[in-house]
Amino acid sequence: MEVIDLPMPEPAADQVLLRISYVGFCGSDLNTWRGRNALALKPVIPGHEISAVIEKVGENVPANLQTGQLVTVDPYTACGNCPSCRRRRFNACQHNETLGVQRHGAMREFICVPWQKVIPAEGIAAKDIALIEPMSVGFHAVDRGQVTDSDTVLVIGCGMIGVGAIVRASLRGATVIAMDLDDEKLALARELGASATVNSGSEDVHARLQELTNGAGPDVVIEAVGATPTYNCAVNEVAFTGRIVCIGYAPGDVPLPTRFFVQKELDIRGSRNALPDDFRAVIRYLRRGSCPTDRLISSIVKPEAAAEAMVAWDSAPGKVFRILVNF
Repeated sequence: MEVIDLPMPEPAADQVLLRISYVGFCGSDLNTWRGRNALALKPVIPGHEISAVIEKVGENVPANLQTGQLVTVDPYTACGNCPSCRRRRFNACQHNETLGVQRHGAMREFICVPWQKVIPAEGIAAKDIALIEPMSVGFHAVDRGQVTDSDTVLVIGCGMIGVGAIVRASLRGATVIAMDLDDEKLALARELGASATVNSGSEDVHARLQELTNGAGPDVVIEAVGATPTYNCAVNEVAFTGRIVCIGYAPGDVPLPTRFFVQKELDIRGSRNALPDDFRAVIRYLRRGSCPTDRLISSIVKPEAAAEAMVAWDSAPGKVFRILVNF
């Protein structure tokens, strides 16, 4: 990882020039840095968790987007023609290219983006705006699980994505159980709306979940880790006719107890990225001012210190929520 010089961009028609304030590093950036992200350009400018200010607008940009406005960015592309796009599930476009992965991202002082991807975010602190995109991924997973106030929801993994799922499931009135290996994360999960927690490293997970659900199991399980044990846990522990939502990318194929697919008549659903409505839902939540955002930001560094921050993150990945780079 190194800091380089780039030419100053100029917005074309239908584009907005953004002056970047903060950008968050996510797990995909860590895997790119480790050399394990097969989808990423090599080399690539990372960054898709964006807090920015509109610096300049090009021709044909709507009047509601003005210079000086605090904004975030929908960092995904949509081709408009694939099966996902035809069903208006643009977040799962077959040909999606995410900023900082398949195309150069926002870890820079200035970037031009299509105005359609700019989402106003006034009323939120600039550093907190960089949390909108990762939280929206968890919000979207709750939507995929069709969570209601009659559901008990188990969220496996209390990292940044899991946090988003805990918050939205709680906002929908569900009973939320958070599961993780880290007691500090579980304590934060309670602050964010979880009514119960399970430490999978020190407790009997099955016995605890049976106790919490009166022997039924959770109606919805949201897998936000991406590992063989947690995928198996989701299938084993979900209630009969329950719903499993998978966010985590496992590094390889996962053998699953497939008899439960039929025996429990399960709905197993993937959840990828987020939709603009999920972004706006997170913005409404953060505007309340009740989210302990300082607890979600592990550190803020300048670009010159980003490489050092990556080394520290790689050495203790379970202790980091978000590293923000301040431009």
